[in-house]
Amino acid sequence: MIGDRRMSAAGSSSGPTRREALAGAVAITLMPRAALADDAADVRAAIQRITGGARLTPGRVKVEMPPLAENGNSVTMTVSVDSPMTASDRVTSIHVVSEKNPIADVVKFHLAPRAGRARVSTSIRLATTQTITAIAAMSDGSFWSGTAEVIVTLAACTEAG
Repeated sequence: MIGDRRMSAAGSSSGPTRREALAGAVAITLMPRAALADDAADVRAAIQRITGGARLTPGRVKVEMPPLAENGNSVTMTVSVDSPMTASDRVTSIHVVSEKNPIADVVKFHLAPRAGRARVSTSIRLATTQTITAIAAMSDGSFWSGTAEVIVTLAACTEAG
């Protein structure tokens, strides 16, 4: 051995040292977390884009998700909004925001004026355990929200982009 490297008979190194392997393992472990480093700022920015700075009021929005998801690759979600869905008082869109996915804006649903009720269902990917926020944009310009917490045992979408 020369220094900290093992040398083969030909004089080239035979692979990484234990120290280099450990450093690589730590870097890989921390990499997904680094991509998710500014969770709160991303959520605030997403909510600001959705509401345009208008007040976000908790209530009227119900987010139904399993409290424990074995696999973050496909987590079922239903969002319903308490609204009469009349021409003058209706939900125009429903937005879903994730606090720990690489991209905070998960999905946006547009509801037509003739929609019978404000209820949407889908499956989403979740990077890790987190709180999901659903925001309903109303025809009067108000914004309402609801949340659900989900524990994810097998993470998904850990790469940015």
